[in-house]
Amino acid sequence: MSQGIHRKIRSDAVWAEVRKAWEDGETARSVARRYDVGVHALWKRREAEGWARPEPKAGPVEPAEGWGAYVQTRRDAFEARLADARALAECLVEAMKDERLMRAPHWHIPWLYRWRADHLGAEAAARDRERAVEMGYVWAEAFWDEDGALRPLHRLDAEMARLHPQEWRRAVGVPEGVEAGLLLPLREKVGDPRACPEGRSDEGLHQP
Repeated sequence: MSQGIHRKIRSDAVWAEVRKAWEDGETARSVARRYDVGVHALWKRREAEGWARPEPKAGPVEPAEGWGAYVQTRRDAFEARLADARALAECLVEAMKDERLMRAPHWHIPWLYRWRADHLGAEAAARDRERAVEMGYVWAEAFWDEDGALRPLHRLDAEMARLHPQEWRRAVGVPEGVEAGLLLPLREKVGDPRACPEGRSDEGLHQP
């Protein structure tokens, strides 16, 4: 048997010290390095012998990949979501400035119209309606009532889903052949004040 294999064999007394150090809060990688044992072997021992850190001193249990890799993975995911949110914010800011809404995602057009009406006033809302008719947008006759007033946000969301049912199905994840009923529930409230979701998809960008 080679010297390398002998080197990794540890007595029960050593493993008892390893267990005590880990249960006292030292990280698995630090314990493994100090006692010259494999991290994988440490995790196997922990599972087999039911090692546990007492509460509340222990805090969160260290993941198998170690805290460094764990934090980096979640940081990368957060930064990706942040980049998506910022890209969508830029898209929406540009759309707010452009009455034609040429590059706005379909599912944010209702919110953009509602925002412009609420913050820029009746004249901006009237221009938006005129531009929608002029551009031949399919929602031109659905978003405003017979008096020319923009409907509540939840009605606009429902109308957009009704006008683009296939895109709505893909966005929500409702497969073909499944009866979806009313595309979006008509809530009594005017809508969720949150403007931007965590992610952004280019699917549904409006093309006139």
